[in-house]
Amino acid sequence: MINDQYEVICDRLRNNSYKLTPQRQTILRTFLDNADQHLSAEDVYSLVKNEYSDMGLATVYRTLDLLAELGILQKNDFGDGCSRYEFTRKDVHHHHHMICLNCGAVSEFDDDLLESLEAVIYKRIKFKVVDHDLKFFGYCQKCQSTLE
Repeated sequence: MINDQYEVICDRLRNNSYKLTPQRQTILRTFLDNADQHLSAEDVYSLVKNEYSDMGLATVYRTLDLLAELGILQKNDFGDGCSRYEFTRKDVHHHHHMICLNCGAVSEFDDDLLESLEAVIYKRIKFKVVDHDLKFFGYCQKCQSTLE
């Protein structure tokens, strides 16, 4: 599965006339190895710098921007001043993020409870929603116990 996904992404880069440099390969593998995470450029850099000590943070930023531009990664802003990336999911309409205000942990909620609202919006004002971005800010279970 991971190798299949990797090959699909590599084909997409090649089809858009981008080279599959060793740095890009390493960054892609890092995301595949950490697919359940929301990684920042700094996170990626710290994970790859041992393998590629000559790779700079600017290369990581450029690669992440390129992968987001191509729709491979989704760029998220969780309100902490740092963009975080995850694989774009084509199989679901959307998923929502819950961000802990204490520890910064990000978790996902996959049920799309806004479909009925989207239908109402379309019915009332003929605006067809194709996507939305919903974030919940609060305290994770672990932090709730330390705040009490």
